[in-house]
Amino acid sequence: MEFEFDLIVVGAGSGGLAAAKRAASYGAKVAIIEVNKIGGTCVLRGCVPKKLMVYAANNRRNMVSAEGYGLINKEITFNSSVLLKNVREEVSRLSHIHSNSLKKLNVTVFEGLGRFKNQNTVEVVCPKTRNILRKVSANKVLISVGGKPKKLEIPGVDLAWSSDDIFELQDFPKTLLIVGGGYIACEFASIFKNLGTEVIQIIRGQNLLSGFDKDLSECLKKSMTSLGIDLKFNNQLKSIKKIKGKLQSTLVSGSKFLTNNILIATGREPALKELHLDTLNLKMDGIYLDVNEVNQTSNSNIFAIGDIIKRPNLTPVAIEQGRVFADNYFADRRRKVNYQNIPKAVFTIPEISTVGLSEEEATEIYSELNIKIFKCSFTPMSNTFKKNKSKCMLKLVVNKKNDKILGCHMFGEAASEIIQMVSVSLNAGITKKDFDNTMALHPTISEEFVTMYG
Repeated sequence: MEFEFDLIVVGAGSGGLAAAKRAASYGAKVAIIEVNKIGGTCVLRGCVPKKLMVYAANNRRNMVSAEGYGLINKEITFNSSVLLKNVREEVSRLSHIHSNSLKKLNVTVFEGLGRFKNQNTVEVVCPKTRNILRKVSANKVLISVGGKPKKLEIPGVDLAWSSDDIFELQDFPKTLLIVGGGYIACEFASIFKNLGTEVIQIIRGQNLLSGFDKDLSECLKKSMTSLGIDLKFNNQLKSIKKIKGKLQSTLVSGSKFLTNNILIATGREPALKELHLDTLNLKMDGIYLDVNEVNQTSNSNIFAIGDIIKRPNLTPVAIEQGRVFADNYFADRRRKVNYQNIPKAVFTIPEISTVGLSEEEATEIYSELNIKIFKCSFTPMSNTFKKNKSKCMLKLVVNKKNDKILGCHMFGEAASEIIQMVSVSLNAGITKKDFDNTMALHPTISEEFVTMYG
């Protein structure tokens, strides 16, 4: 049976773009279907615009604490509308670059919702009228539609923002209540507070960043508290209502708060609803699509990558999944994605980075008797003359039996830049002795990784 295309990619985010571009570079006839701008979550409403806001928050933080260096700022003003406008312009520029790269590779772009008619046919649907604009068919279909913010089922929830809404703001609020204790909630709490917004943060559990090493969680908790973010642990949002132009939040505990706005950042979930997957009867893994080691679903010609499968939901992971898919099926290369020692970062201020096993994970796998912890905490030299004396924390988790480094964790400035090189070392099977035998670069923060002795 002949099809119009060799490959249809549903979703033009990081993973879908990577797959479409690489498949097209091998000579495949490729179509991509996208309902929004080209670029997906990372480019449009995630990593990129958020990191630009982090730079703004860091710059202001440094400016207000620079008097010890002789840099006197009598008055620092922040115009949030300028920042938000510039962020949107940069996002549009990047989206345009991606669109042009697709054109150069002769990838056909269809604007609209992708909806399955059958295993080889996808309808392009107008998101407003739900009219079918076009039907396209292909030998293989790759689903890469990404995720969407989870929505709380509480009264008044539609009055609150999701993380997707932040980048469409015209100005920052004076007061903000943030719901959630994960990386999205903590990052935005840091951004808003360092740019002058008063922040209250509601956390369901008793720790920030569930799943991260507990020492990292504790460091962040101390830092955010010292910054003036009002952390409310072991509590949940019960309802929201509007009162005289402001929003009143009522918690399960009975506490009430009145703020300009509310941001619900309680995680993300796969955006699969619009695809009409019930027509295909694909196997699921909880809320995610079930795939094998080469990202093939239970239907042999349909594949899935990115935030809709139960793998680390990170941009570089989705990109690699897309490229591996294209290499395997359009260049016959027989590749697999390496999920070992994937570095992660949380762009709070200071930031967090981690690679490998946390102390808790290592203890569970190898037992407490078989692991050794090396850890140091200190005030970085950059804070010597600042009022802000936030500390750095560096930590190594080591397997006693073979001296292998199992995990590396850091809290402090430039943590994400430092951990990238450490992840290369972990993938190479580095030992603690290798760290000890490496000469330090002084004076730096990263030198502490090779000077920790127990």
